[in-house]
Amino acid sequence: MFGNIKKNALLKLLSVAVLIALIAAIFSIPVGAAPDAQNQTITSNSTGTHNGFFYTFWAEAPGGTMTLGPNGNYSLTWTTAARNIVVGKGWNPGSNRTVTYTGSWNCGGNCYVALYGWTTNPLIEYYVVEDFGTYNPSTGATRLGSVTTDGSTYDIYRTQRVNQPSIQGTATFYQYWSVRQSHRTSGTITTANHFNAWASLGLNLGTHNYQVLATEGYQSSGSSNFTVSAGGGGGPTPTRTNTPAGGPTPTRTNTPSGPTPTPGSGGGSTCSPVTQTITVPFTKDGAGTFCYQAASLGSYINSWNMTSLTVNGVNLTNIWVGSGSYPAKINNNYYVAYNGQFGWSHFEVR
Repeated sequence: MFGNIKKNALLKLLSVAVLIALIAAIFSIPVGAAPDAQNQTITSNSTGTHNGFFYTFWAEAPGGTMTLGPNGNYSLTWTTAARNIVVGKGWNPGSNRTVTYTGSWNCGGNCYVALYGWTTNPLIEYYVVEDFGTYNPSTGATRLGSVTTDGSTYDIYRTQRVNQPSIQGTATFYQYWSVRQSHRTSGTITTANHFNAWASLGLNLGTHNYQVLATEGYQSSGSSNFTVSAGGGGGPTPTRTNTPAGGPTPTRTNTPSGPTPTPGSGGGSTCSPVTQTITVPFTKDGAGTFCYQAASLGSYINSWNMTSLTVNGVNLTNIWVGSGSYPAKINNNYYVAYNGQFGWSHFEVR
């Protein structure tokens, strides 16, 4: 009797299995659908693909939960326990694609929303920041210029990370930033406009790795929910300047004028008469012709809207220059020939 009962039960199970398979065939429903077609929850460092989109989850410590939703959607909640957390959904490899995104977030402190990515050769970490909380991520960085695109002006910066985590392990690398002045949490990002503006300032990218619409939090708590897709409006061709707003950009000249150059011992040239001996930090804004003498010019020189700027006879007009590229000193000094025609001409050393 028990044998007949087991046999009948087995036949019933087989009949049910056949029926399910038949229904699936009729309605083209795949048996055992791919797991990435469903929502997934991520709580530990990982990368992968989900519904045709690349995703990344990185946190310095446990304290965040990412939910991968349909298509390009993801949501995130995080606490201060995570210390630093970066998650997002997008593509691998990245490119100069136009990106459209929609969503909302709740930022409890230092956090931001950005199109975020990496390149290699050179190793670059980049951000197009759309919104941020209590802290501007470019604080302390040197503003190199700006680009106006997609309904706002973005300020451009470059920073450096020394012996920090990267997609190639612990490394030293530059970060490129475009920080939007008019904040938003939905819109279109014409990525090529930022890449071209960076390149015009000497900030060149390498071979693209991943590119995502990211939420980042640092020693903060919050939540976000965003959906990203490729394509969108894009808008007109952007305008880029090396200067803050305030007036027209002058025509650049490579022929210094102003203070009289005087050949120096050991090459190069000084300027005379010396208007002022300066020390770091130093900033000069405005029109005029001046000759500055300095024993040190700090870690970098930067200028914009200048007619000409030379250091020991070397033309450094309207560019950012690090200390490793300074010309040789003359008589243990640097001589800066400043020639500006506008109230917004600017020179600084830090």
